[in-house]
Amino acid sequence: MADEYQSQEEIKKNEEALDQFKMNLFSLEDKVAIVTGGNTGLGQGYAVALAEAGADIFIPTYGKAEWEETRAMIEKRGRRVEFMDVDLTQEGIAEEVIQKAIELFGHIDILINNAGMIKRNPILESKDEDWRRVIDINLNVVYYMSMAASREFAKQKSGKIINIGSMLSFQGGKFIPSYTASKHGVAGLTKAFASEMGAYNVQVNAIAPGYIKTANTAPIRAQKERNDEILARIPAGHWAEPSELMGVAVFLASPAANYVNGHILAVDGGYLVR
Repeated sequence: MADEYQSQEEIKKNEEALDQFKMNLFSLEDKVAIVTGGNTGLGQGYAVALAEAGADIFIPTYGKAEWEETRAMIEKRGRRVEFMDVDLTQEGIAEEVIQKAIELFGHIDILINNAGMIKRNPILESKDEDWRRVIDINLNVVYYMSMAASREFAKQKSGKIINIGSMLSFQGGKFIPSYTASKHGVAGLTKAFASEMGAYNVQVNAIAPGYIKTANTAPIRAQKERNDEILARIPAGHWAEPSELMGVAVFLASPAANYVNGHILAVDGGYLVR
């Protein structure tokens, strides 16, 4: 039933819009996505998922590990991928990355700030150098890349920025003060950029993965007491497979999310409700 407050003209306009997007609501055809650290782990999954939806991919990453594996996965889907070996923490590098992507592809449409790291230590044993390195990669790089991309997105009056948060964007966690601080910061940056960039038709959101089966979480899963503690809090009753995050990335990058802005989307099997 139509909303009683809608005019017939508004109803018709909505129907026309739905018809227009019926077949391409989640399509990324002709889009170019930058995925930092997109050659391994969840980043590789995001890159391949966006390629599956039609996007060409540019991957700035430190080192050449698994480049060819990632290239094969993306090219198998008929999409183009290019890589850039770069330390994203270096001054001025973010602008170089954005300009290189534009040079190679002609334009950019999507930025996924995926690159990150974690250092585990009881808080009283934490080292200053670990703090600086984690904050630099997990938070400062998100700021630098978002700033550089936003300047281009503002010119073209469109763009999507997707940051990667965590359950530690909401909680304190154990043994990871630097990671927790960085992921709280990512949530804050997401909201700050969304608040201003929305005026340029740029949507800025974040994915907050729950407990996912990755190399980073292997040490936790190997500790029976900690693993059982986590599983007891997840209504879904299991750790997520990396593939369970990929649809969310495509959604936030697609026209389907054009009115989603400043949101931290938890993909956690219900962990946060308990």
